[in-house]
Amino acid sequence: MPEPIEVHKVAIENVSDASGLAELIDKGTIKADRVIAVIGKTEGNGGVNDYTRIIADRAFRDVLAARGSRSMEEITQIPIVWSGGTDGVISPHATIFATTDAASVPQTDEPRLSVGYAMSEQILPEDIGRLPMVEKVAAGVTVAMERAGITDPADVHYVQTKTPLLTLETITDAKSRGKDVWTEDTLKSMDVSNSTTALGIAVALGEIEMPRAEQIHKDLSLYSAVASCSSGVELDQAQIVVLGNVRGIGGRFQIGHSVMKDALDSHGVWDAIRNAGLELPERPQTGDLRGRVVNIFCKCEADPSGRVRGRRNIMLDDSDVHWHRQIKSCVGGVVASVTGDPAVFVSVAAVHQGPSGGGPVIAIVDQGE
Repeated sequence: MPEPIEVHKVAIENVSDASGLAELIDKGTIKADRVIAVIGKTEGNGGVNDYTRIIADRAFRDVLAARGSRSMEEITQIPIVWSGGTDGVISPHATIFATTDAASVPQTDEPRLSVGYAMSEQILPEDIGRLPMVEKVAAGVTVAMERAGITDPADVHYVQTKTPLLTLETITDAKSRGKDVWTEDTLKSMDVSNSTTALGIAVALGEIEMPRAEQIHKDLSLYSAVASCSSGVELDQAQIVVLGNVRGIGGRFQIGHSVMKDALDSHGVWDAIRNAGLELPERPQTGDLRGRVVNIFCKCEADPSGRVRGRRNIMLDDSDVHWHRQIKSCVGGVVASVTGDPAVFVSVAAVHQGPSGGGPVIAIVDQGE
């Protein structure tokens, strides 16, 4: 039986600030050696050259090394997933997951949050956008599920990943070995890495059959309802965090999910909160949450039709501001309007993650007294 999980969200006050994590450890709220995953938003541009992710990664790992007994080699294996870009009202923050002693948490047979993590095999530049990456991610998800004690894929409500994207250096490396790559557009490779990863998650959870190569990043009818995939320059494996509910482990936290059908679908956010076990009135307001929502995690995508609810927008035609930043800002505002808290995890590039033009939305709720 896996150990119960504590979840805490902390603010990031500057690009290298890990004081929120340090404070949780210093107060005894969590133990450094029990931290098993971090998922956060950093304030960079969210693009290929967003080095705020690397700076934040180093800051958080340094705190774990300074305040715990694990070696740096062990600490480098902890999934710390950063999504760059806090456009609009989105506030930089980190959600920290740590195991805790079962004797110290409420005992219950109700579904409670469990977390498993894994690192995939190395993902080569030529794998991105292709079936070998789907297969490597699917294998990693299976391992992470086992570590979370989850046997039924229906109990998985969130799979957060971080995978490599293509850079000039890795493209050159592939060519030097006689290989080609799916795209030489490094920014587009971010979207492709995310979408390929999402298909791997969907395969592992039985949401779809193994896709054909020509369906990757093209057949938008294929998607996972629980995948949230980010990519960056700071790794060459898939970091995989699987979150779901397990009965009998105890604790205060429960997770649920739904989908946003489009960029304005606040009902999808409310549905995810209800799916996480929080009872709400028929027409809920922010005050009905009573501070029990730890965080909301979602993916978003500019609708390829160029329209939302029949109305035209110009995000995909805008040469001044990339659509990544526009849709992230929009959805961040919608989600924050539900929670009343701008520190929400909103990530872009959602092909194969939720329905086209929308995306998965996940809620973690504190069910404690």
